[in-house]
Amino acid sequence: MKAQKARLYKDVEFLTEIRPFRNYRNLESLKTAREYIEQEFENAGYKTEIQSWIADNKAYSNVIASYNSHKSKRLIIGAHYDVYGDQPGADDNASAVAGLLETARLIAKTKPDIDYRIDFVAYCLEEPPFFGTDQMGSYIHAKSLYDNKIDVLGMICYEMIGYFSDEPGSQSLPNQEIPGNYPDVGNFIIVVGIEQHSSFSNRIHKSMLQNENIDTQLINFPDYKGLAGLSDQRNYWKFGYDAVMINDTSFLRNPHYHLISDTIDTLNFDKMTEVVNAAYIAVSKL
Repeated sequence: MKAQKARLYKDVEFLTEIRPFRNYRNLESLKTAREYIEQEFENAGYKTEIQSWIADNKAYSNVIASYNSHKSKRLIIGAHYDVYGDQPGADDNASAVAGLLETARLIAKTKPDIDYRIDFVAYCLEEPPFFGTDQMGSYIHAKSLYDNKIDVLGMICYEMIGYFSDEPGSQSLPNQEIPGNYPDVGNFIIVVGIEQHSSFSNRIHKSMLQNENIDTQLINFPDYKGLAGLSDQRNYWKFGYDAVMINDTSFLRNPHYHLISDTIDTLNFDKMTEVVNAAYIAVSKL
């Protein structure tokens, strides 16, 4: 079974059409996004859980759906559903939420015989002004795992998986932080890890390479304090868990990053579909 491009498009379309935009100020819009995600999980056959907390005297929530809930060891797959400022956030991060939902659908349909539980988590408050604080939804979730002494197999973060370009020079590389040779054309996806947890990122990358329809690259940074830590996986590393980010390199490629022009028509849904297909291989065979 393969990911369906039409479903990915439908998910991105719904999220990007929410008005006012789904940033931390617009609680009703965040609720609309959260309820959509919850309903899509339930449509796929999952029972859902809402994890809520208070930030700046307001309530925010993560949505969690679980496969193999009777198993003790857990793989976490997550993506944030809030946006930065007043913009639709097609790539950042509706593309990743769509990827999360479609991965959950594939797991529910194929029912892989695995010895671990998968928790699909849609986070709120990844974006500023909460980024890097203990009010991020991913921090709340990671800490809850740590506090409850959960056996965590690892975490996979979907973050911006929809923008690709075949134009020469479309991929910028900050040489001071990027060792090794990477393409200068932005038509690949990358698995981002850190050296301390490189065995996990190497395994994810090796599995994703089985899908030859998408070029999957790998980088392991020295630590999470620079480019490596720019999304929700950072909070799992903080608690000592293996984690990776699957990413289209964000502002190193996408000129619409955090702008009103981050719209659905800028995304490549064929490539995005293959990213999900590649990730599905990894999450169903760890």
